Order: sequence, then C-alpha cells, then structure tokens
Amino acid sequence: MNYSEKAGKQYHIQVGQGDVGRYVILPGDPKRCEKIARYFDGPRLVADNREYVTYTGALDGVPVSVTSTGIGGPSASIAMEELVQAGADTFVRIGTCGGMQLDVCSGDIVIASGAVRMEGTSREYAPIEYPAVPDIGVVNALAAAAGELGQNYHVGVVQCKDSFYGQHSPETKPVSYELLSKWEAWKRLGCLASEMESAALFIVGSALRVRVGSCFLVMANQEREKAGLENPVVHDTDMAVQVAVQALRRLIREDQAKNR
Repeated sequence: MNYSEKAGKQYHIQVGQGDVGRYVILPGDPKRCEKIARYFDGPRLVADNREYVTYTGALDGVPVSVTSTGIGGPSASIAMEELVQAGADTFVRIGTCGGMQLDVCSGDIVIASGAVRMEGTSREYAPIEYPAVPDIGVVNALAAAAGELGQNYHVGVVQCKDSFYGQHSPETKPVSYELLSKWEAWKRLGCLASEMESAALFIVGSALRVRVGSCFLVMANQEREKAGLENPVVHDTDMAVQVAVQALRRLIREDQAKNR
C-alpha cells in the first residue's frame, strides 16, 4: 500500500521511478544535499519533504542522486526502503563520527567494514546474530578513493547507537553501568568510531540485496581528549563528500566494465 498523496511517489521521500539514479549518496543533514549535488553535472532538486531532500544529477554521464536521511536508523531505513522502490541499488552513507581509538584523529576519514548493532532498527530486519556488514566492493572503492585523494583514513568496525547523549554523557543515564561497560568493550575490540546509521543501513541493505557502504569525517575523539592529546573539533565534511563522489565514479566504471 502506498500512503502518498501523489500517485507514483514514495510516501516519505516523495520520489518515484525515474527521479533518482541507481547510485545514491546518503548524508544525514538535509542542508548538506545542495553542497553534495554541486559535485554532480546538471543537478536538480527532485523532492523536499520532512527530513528527506533529494537532488539528482550525473557523474560521468550516469544518473546519480543525493538524499538526506535525518538522524538515526529509523529515518535512514525508511529512505533506503523507498529509494530502492524508486530504482536505486547502490548507496554510500556519508556523515560525521567520533573517534574511539587514539590513532583516529580529528579530520581523518573512517570507512566502515562492519558495525556494532547497538541500536534498534536493525532488530526489526534481522536476528541480532546476523552481522551488519557493508558491500565489499563499496568498501574497496571508498578506500581506493581516500588513498587517491591523499586523505588519512582508517577501515574497520564502527559502533552504532540510538542515543547521542548516551554516548557523550553516559554517567547521567540510569543504565550508565551498561553504557560504560559496553563502551570499554568496543574500544578493547578495536572499534574505530561511533556513529548512528551504518548498522541499520547495512542490515537493510542485506535484506533488500543492495550495495551499501559508509564513510565518515572524524569530528573529534573523546578518548584522545581524556588522554590529554590534541583533539580539535572539525566540522568540514567536504573531504568525506569527495571520497564518496570519487568512490561512485569507480563503481560506475567497474559496473560499466562488467555490463552490470
């Protein structure tokens, strides 16, 4: 059933078949969409509804899009479900994260090779035993793009949660005992960074059999702060955007070579 008031448009994101390319960049913040679309040829605003803003243009002659997802797994999963219904099948999530290992510094890029499912959305798609992992082709394209751009980057597991302040002020929460102990566990297991969407997107991508990957700007690292190490706060996500755009170009070339 389609609840949209407009025939042929997806209910939440308000796009339909032909409105988006098969390759889509997924930022959280709607305000980033226009900036990302400037990297496309001939970008046009397709839809603006709720937290979902969509632009479509082209890279190397191939239609590509950018759609914002808002914050967290629930709204991100809605965007992916509806974008797939509209014809998309390859997704790169870009955003910000907080570093967890001491060598993950402000301004670095983190590329997720897996995600800790410490959130709720993915549990409505898959049993908790099923791992949240991205498409390896997208991961490889992101890593190659970051290398080509000379960016300091890390590839590894990220932690995903639903509560931003559960991470940043866990001691104030009634379940602080659980939040603090699990944070230490993730660090000891080598988690690179914390963010909020990848686990849900990876699981939804697995369920829908589409390709998904994630790359993030490290805004800061609270563990470096605790250790008395340099820890400036960085807000400019442009390098993460460039990595995503370059990765899509690689995926487009690879797909064309394979007639996929």
